[in-house]
Amino acid sequence: MDHILVADKLTKNFGDHQALNHVSIQMPRGSIYGVLGPNGAGKTTLLRIINQITAPDQGQVFFDGQPLKPQHVTQIGYLPEERGLYKSMKVGEQTMYLAQLKGLSKTEAKTRLKYWFERFDIGDWWGRKVQELSKGMAQKIQFIVTILHEPKLLIFDEPFSGFDPINANLIKDEILALKEKGTSIIFSTHRMETVEELCEYIALLNEAEIILDGKLSDIKKAYKNNKFEVGIHVTEGEGIVTEIQDVFSISSIHFNEIDGQLNFDIQLPDSDTRSFLNYLSEKGTINNFVERIPSTSDIFIQTVQNKLGHV
Repeated sequence: MDHILVADKLTKNFGDHQALNHVSIQMPRGSIYGVLGPNGAGKTTLLRIINQITAPDQGQVFFDGQPLKPQHVTQIGYLPEERGLYKSMKVGEQTMYLAQLKGLSKTEAKTRLKYWFERFDIGDWWGRKVQELSKGMAQKIQFIVTILHEPKLLIFDEPFSGFDPINANLIKDEILALKEKGTSIIFSTHRMETVEELCEYIALLNEAEIILDGKLSDIKKAYKNNKFEVGIHVTEGEGIVTEIQDVFSISSIHFNEIDGQLNFDIQLPDSDTRSFLNYLSEKGTINNFVERIPSTSDIFIQTVQNKLGHV
């Protein structure tokens, strides 16, 4: 597999605090890769190393098949969680300045900025000072500056912080469009619904170490626990619930009855799915039988708790 980014056994200490302990990731080119973990897990340190803001104590980063070097900064775009714009500068003046820092000529910078300002319908912000903008408005400006030089790799640390739902969806659509054009994207976020919607691969950090990584669809399959949502029309009503518990040795079933349909959640032994379906078909009309695939949030919580020794 072709990888745009490889981090090999990164270790970083700040005094007595270990931020990363032999962390390795491999990011497929053109993918959206989620870096997840509780507060203090090491996510931001990893992103700062990739952006060459800080250096690892041990280990190495490879970008686009080469050891990461200072010149690669022009091929990477980074939107940190802690944003920063010069409040007293005008938006147009500041975005032109930042675009040229990314290697764009004055003419190219103006052309690209005009395109994005029109795309976001914010052309009238050009002459306004940053301090006059709301947090969400300033976030849009920083998003534009991050992607303006069309880097091969984009890194977003909590990219939707400060956005209302409408603008969050706008930014999400733009990120997906960039991915379709071949841009590789790293997300660091606490919003599990964002991971579900956008990420193809994830790495879960906890206490400075990678405790889970890989393709999200494969991870979800590995965490399946044979839970099902069932809806069936029966004549016995609640009586079938007790019978199911006895026949299949299940301690509890959560159920409700609406308009004659018995709805319940059940976790079956791995070998009993077919026999359970055969049993139900003899008891009534099955209207739905849907396997509950664990969400990214479920996997996140379970993996961290297992790491901490919780049940």
